[in-house]
Amino acid sequence: MGYVFLIVAIFGELLGTNLLKAANGFTLLWPTLGSLAAYGACFYFLSLSLKTLNLSIAYALWAGLGILLTTIVAVLVWKESLSLANIVGIALIVIGVVVLNLSSTSH
Repeated sequence: MGYVFLIVAIFGELLGTNLLKAANGFTLLWPTLGSLAAYGACFYFLSLSLKTLNLSIAYALWAGLGILLTTIVAVLVWKESLSLANIVGIALIVIGVVVLNLSSTSH
């Protein structure tokens, strides 16, 4: 169940981060409130996932997948561009998350 909670936390972070962008520096009420609610849910479900998952693995997955998914949304929705250095850096983060997961004794 820990991984289910972690997935919900990751999508909460993804939603919260994108609403943060839409909030335009907290100048728009509904995206601001949505961002705060999404982050609240994100941290709640992350805390639930930590009841059964190792902190190092949960945090690595949460941060790494959050970065990857946020980057994808930024390119597709917000029309942001990526440089080769951005792509290499994100790939290294994802590789690190995979290595951590494969070497974990919590499975």
